[in-house]
Amino acid sequence: MTMYLLLLSFSSSRVPRLMGLLFFCLGEVLLPSLDKTLKKECRTEAHSGENACRCDLCQANFTQSATLKRRLRTYSGEKPFKCNLCQADFSDSGSLKRHLRSHSGEKTFKCAICQARFNQPGHLKSHLRVHSGEKPFKCDLCQASFSQSTTLKSHLRTHSGEKPFKCDLCQASFSVSGALKNHLRTHTGEKPFKCDICEARFRESGHLKRHMRVHSGEKPFNCDICQAGFTQSETLKSHLRAHSGEKPFKCDLCQSRFRHSATLKNHIRIHTGEKPFSCDLCQAVFSVLRTLKRHIRTHTGEKPFKCDLCEASFSQSGTLKRHLRTHTGKKNI
Repeated sequence: MTMYLLLLSFSSSRVPRLMGLLFFCLGEVLLPSLDKTLKKECRTEAHSGENACRCDLCQANFTQSATLKRRLRTYSGEKPFKCNLCQADFSDSGSLKRHLRSHSGEKTFKCAICQARFNQPGHLKSHLRVHSGEKPFKCDLCQASFSQSTTLKSHLRTHSGEKPFKCDLCQASFSVSGALKNHLRTHTGEKPFKCDICEARFRESGHLKRHMRVHSGEKPFNCDICQAGFTQSETLKSHLRAHSGEKPFKCDLCQSRFRHSATLKNHIRIHTGEKPFSCDLCQAVFSVLRTLKRHIRTHTGEKPFKCDLCEASFSQSGTLKRHLRTHTGKKNI
C-alpha cells in the first residue's frame, strides 16, 4: 500500500483551508469525502471568476474541481478509466476515448493537403509540419531542430547517453522504444516486412525499403568524386574511404587497419580461429561467409561469373579476372 500526502488549499479566505489531507491509493480507491469536498469548495468561488482550486504540490490553479481531480491523479497514479478491449487504463476519460480509436480504426482528423487521416488531433498537427517544414522543437546543446517534441526527446539522449529501454532477454538497452522493438525481433525471429516482388522478409521497414532498390535499380546516394551510385548511404560512406585512404577500424591484436567494420570482424577470426560458417553438404567450416558461398559452388557447379567476350563462365570472380587477361594480352602475375 502506498500512502500519499496531499496538501490542498483554496484561493479564498472564505473557504476553509484543508491541510494535511491523508488518503490512500489502492488502484482506483480514494477517500469518498474528497470528491464531495472538492466539488463543494470549488463551487463556492466558481462565480467569482477566480481560479478557485489550487494544488499545493505543483501550485497549479484550476476553476473546476474536475480539472483539479485530474491533476491529483498524476500524483496518486490512479487510473479509473479502463479499456474493455485490452488491459490499458487511463487517468482521464479523454485519454480513454482517444485510445479506443486505436481499436475501432476510426480516423476522424483529415489532412486537407494530402488526404492522410489520423485518430488524434495532435497527430494531424504534427503531420502538417511535414508539409510546412516547421521544426519548432530545438536542441539547446546543438543546432538540431525537430518537427515533434518526442523526436527532440529521443535526440537529447544522444547527448546524455541515456538508454532507458532495456531488453528483458539480454543486456541490450536503447535510447528509443522503436529500436528496442526492432531488437526484440532478433530474439523472436519475426520478420513482418515482406517484399511483394520476391517474398524476401525483413525485421525492419527500413531494411525492406533498401531492399526494394535492388528491384528498382534506384541508387540515390552518389559519390561526388567518381560519380559511383549506391543504394545505401552507409555503402557510399564506406566507398568514400577508398578515395580518402581512411582506415578507421583497427585490430587491437596486430595493429592492422581496415576501411570497413565487417572486414575487421572477419580479420579478428584469424586470431581467434573462429569458423562460424559451415557447409550443410560436407563438414567444411569457414571464417568468412563469402568463402562458404564460393565453396558451395563446388557442390552445385554454379558459375555465375560470365565473360562478355566469349562463352566462358566461372565459379569465382578472381578466376574470371584472370581469364580476361587472355583477351587483353596482359600477363597474369
